[in-house]
Amino acid sequence: MSTSSTASVTAPPRTPGPRMTGRQKLVLVLLLGAQFMIAVDFSILNVALPAVGEGLGFSLGHLQWIATSFALAAAGFTLLFGRVADLVGRKRLFVGGMVVLGLSSLLGGLATSPQVLLTARVLQGLATAAVTPAGLALLTTAFKEGPLRERALGLNGALMSAGFTAGAVLGGLLTDLLSWRWAFFVNVPVAALVVALAPSVISESRPAERPKLDLPGAAAVTGGLLLLVHGLTQAGESGWTTPTTLTALLAGAALLVAFWFVEKRAAAPLVPVHILRRRSVIWGNATGLIAFVTETSLVFLLTLYLQEVLGYSPLATGLAFGVLGAGTVTGGLLGGRAVGRFGNRRAIVLGGVVQAAATLSLVALGTSDGWIALLLAATFVGGVGNMLMIVGFMVTATSGLPDTEQGLATGLATMTQQVGITLGIPVMSAVVTARTGTATGPGAVLSGVSAAVLVNSVLVLAGALLAGVFLGRSGSRTPAG
Repeated sequence: MSTSSTASVTAPPRTPGPRMTGRQKLVLVLLLGAQFMIAVDFSILNVALPAVGEGLGFSLGHLQWIATSFALAAAGFTLLFGRVADLVGRKRLFVGGMVVLGLSSLLGGLATSPQVLLTARVLQGLATAAVTPAGLALLTTAFKEGPLRERALGLNGALMSAGFTAGAVLGGLLTDLLSWRWAFFVNVPVAALVVALAPSVISESRPAERPKLDLPGAAAVTGGLLLLVHGLTQAGESGWTTPTTLTALLAGAALLVAFWFVEKRAAAPLVPVHILRRRSVIWGNATGLIAFVTETSLVFLLTLYLQEVLGYSPLATGLAFGVLGAGTVTGGLLGGRAVGRFGNRRAIVLGGVVQAAATLSLVALGTSDGWIALLLAATFVGGVGNMLMIVGFMVTATSGLPDTEQGLATGLATMTQQVGITLGIPVMSAVVTARTGTATGPGAVLSGVSAAVLVNSVLVLAGALLAGVFLGRSGSRTPAG
């Protein structure tokens, strides 16, 4: 071919990617708003716990139950409610869960005793266990597998992770400027707006055939998760070798093993064994578990550092995490593009390596105020990497499955997310306690935090690399173009 003819050859025009319809945009805004509020609830009371304890008479040792009671209900019942959504309709469960969330938030804000507050937190956790998988299933069925779903899941992951961080910021602001009660009241108008709009905006979604409810499987997995999370919480509080910790962990593990055998024999299993054998489901959820364990527990570790070592107030601590929130939003916006360009597997590995490197740099933190610059830079970069992992996890764990199994797939993914958020703090707290022992003071806290940060970094790197190896090229969607 001549030079002139070569020069005349032009590249074919790019085919524009699919665009969301106006209705899909409304569905996305509504569902993402609800998921963001759910994420905020996981952390909004963390920096306000001392104020809540003083206001309602919680002892110092019982303060953790304000967070734990919520997390136990949210993590323990998510998989069960994922199947209930398939039975009664995902839209119906989503709206019903938002009603319960709004009412329980009002109850928590009006609470006058520890018992009432803990009841409100359990109800909030149950509502979360219903709303999150139903909302995710509605999201994945509203957008067909491909670029639009990847974009929607990327935004969802960004807002979920940013919501956890925003909860710390908002909790500090509300507690310092108004009262800890507004950490509950802020949910009420949002829930009311979602309940008012959802019936006309969201279409009902359920499998063509109505599945039966696997009660033995539901009892085994719910009991196992409750005991496992409780045992890990006890480990962070009183150590790994105490009788209560060991009993809860062993009983939880036994029930989860029993769940596997129950599902193999069940006529209508809660989780069909063939799904649990899918490489994408197993390693997608393993990636998500590690991503949420490491990033949410890092917020806890850096809270200790900022308040106990640098002497920051709750408000200043919350504002410092705004940079992490910006990183997670950025990562969420980039996540869908990264998956489309590189594939799920490479996006997970890239995100994990970036997050691990950023986290490892925090081992260098010292006792002077000048180290805040490193903390802010590292948390921003780590937040971007974490969100690449989370988007890769969500796309991997829900891809290649029919709409009839999306409720189940998103229920598993949501359970993974909530268990990860719940497990991270007690596990890293146990590392800090093991390093510091009975020592006190800023130096001891810094030593414990540094050790836990190192463990955190190694964990996320190992998880990302293992997922990359075991997912293999066959487990990833082929990159676009």
